[in-house]
Amino acid sequence: MKEKVMEAYDKLAGDYERHVDSQSGHNAFYERPAMLSMLPSDLGQMTVLDAGCAAGWYTEQFIQRGAQVTAIDLSPAMIEACKRRVGNKANVFACDMNEELPFDDETFDLIVSSLTLHYIEDWTPIFREFQRVLKHGGSLIFSVHHPFMDFKHFDRHDYFARELLTETWNKPEAGPVEVTFYRRPIQEIMNVTSSRFNIEQIVEPQPSIAHKDNPEAKEWMAKWYDRLMTNPHFLIVKARKSVD
Repeated sequence: MKEKVMEAYDKLAGDYERHVDSQSGHNAFYERPAMLSMLPSDLGQMTVLDAGCAAGWYTEQFIQRGAQVTAIDLSPAMIEACKRRVGNKANVFACDMNEELPFDDETFDLIVSSLTLHYIEDWTPIFREFQRVLKHGGSLIFSVHHPFMDFKHFDRHDYFARELLTETWNKPEAGPVEVTFYRRPIQEIMNVTSSRFNIEQIVEPQPSIAHKDNPEAKEWMAKWYDRLMTNPHFLIVKARKSVD
């Protein structure tokens, strides 16, 4: 599985670097605004881990908000794209989140993981690592595919199963790329998270009406606005490490 994910995202790196920020509406006009609304506008000198940084859009946002940022990703090509975006303003390197994270205990004030964890089958080890490297009182914010969305989209028969799914994405530069990920029920997502953290907020994003007048978003909004207002596509969880 790790090799499949790395191969797919190495192929997708050019599209993420040059097209996703404005052309992929589910990222630019749906997931990202919802995630950013859950973050402080001023991250002044906070230490932040971008866990699954891709081409570095979030990494750049955290830097602009004043954070000291470390960004990791499985894909070497994505890491190079992230480095081109932020230069030496963040510590950026390839890292497999299926393995122990290369950080000391209580290193970070905040961990953000955008649309990454559904590529990992067993969340128990990585959530244990997230807990270890977060400071007491630190926050974890992550987004994943919504179980309801994948259950309907792939016409699955057992909602409660954790299962491997595959679909083909067609991108301007990469063309057709086979992407493989795991679907799991919401109770598993909540239970694994709450076993290590105190869950503070659950968000099932809806598109913002503010983007309806954005020329770049117009076509995407026309196609997706009504559907996403009634059918969630992603799920966002905000949790905190206990101060005890």
